[in-house]
Amino acid sequence: MPVNILAIESSCDETAAAVISDKRILSNVIATQQVHQKYGGVVPELASRQHIQHIVPVVEESLAKSGVAMTDLNAVAFTAGPGLIGSLMVGCSFAKAMAVSLEVPVISVHHMQAHIHAHFLSGVKPAFPFLCLTVSGGHTQIVLVKDYLEMEVIGETLDDAAGEAFDKTAKLLKLPYPGGPLIDRYAQQGKPKFSFPEPDIPGLDFSFSGLKTSILYFLRENTAKNPHFGEENMNDICASVQQRIVSILLNKLELAAERFQISEVAIAGGVSANSALRSELKQRGDRNGWRVFIPPLEYCTDNAAMIASVAYHRYLAKKFDSLDVAPAARMEW
Repeated sequence: MPVNILAIESSCDETAAAVISDKRILSNVIATQQVHQKYGGVVPELASRQHIQHIVPVVEESLAKSGVAMTDLNAVAFTAGPGLIGSLMVGCSFAKAMAVSLEVPVISVHHMQAHIHAHFLSGVKPAFPFLCLTVSGGHTQIVLVKDYLEMEVIGETLDDAAGEAFDKTAKLLKLPYPGGPLIDRYAQQGKPKFSFPEPDIPGLDFSFSGLKTSILYFLRENTAKNPHFGEENMNDICASVQQRIVSILLNKLELAAERFQISEVAIAGGVSANSALRSELKQRGDRNGWRVFIPPLEYCTDNAAMIASVAYHRYLAKKFDSLDVAPAARMEW
């Protein structure tokens, strides 16, 4: 009999549910919250309320699309963190209640480990061990992936995340939320003619706070001379910022690959959808003789299929959780 698991993702502003049967994803449903656009970012209290409204119809649709009856589920999984605590509580509470009613185990999943599992959902899969650069609005890490459930963070940001640098730049340029994809779009029409500094951080760790500050001062200084500077140079500013963020990320990844003598290299997380990051990674892969793995766009942003993949392997390892399990805004690996 196949192992059927319902997985729920509610770490930020997407309510998602997926059903996995053994290693095959049968459904992957996502409800995106539009309410945050007018505020220029995610409002935690509004996010948790939206999750409450969306979770039942999303789960029902996921089960219906999968063709798996609720009574045929072997476990219910959920994102335990990191993320917004109110949002996480909705998914956790729903999953535990459903698991109790069905008398099946409940399985908690680390959100960032799940992003790495996007590489096990389709296509050619990386061989262990491999390096994965996980990049999102809240996290920037280099992870040494030794097995499906054995992972080690070998480098991470000391302050802000790469995704936050994209979003902050977009906000300074008065672009609507979410700004990261818009930076990418404008950058494709511009040239990186402006220079921004690369932080001198030893080892495999990152820092983006200084870059954010330099962008702020650059725009403030030039706008004082020309109030329309940002609008007139939008494409080139975006191209310049994007080039610097990508170089910071991939220079560290290149250093990690050399240090650990690993040629299997992957990216994951929301920022892995960025066209410049994907293109430059392929170029460096060709130059360094890497096997490069880039997830399909549908699995870059938050989704429940990646949660289901981790849950499946935790189920096989009998790593179940008690009903006392609680979500956490910050989580260790």
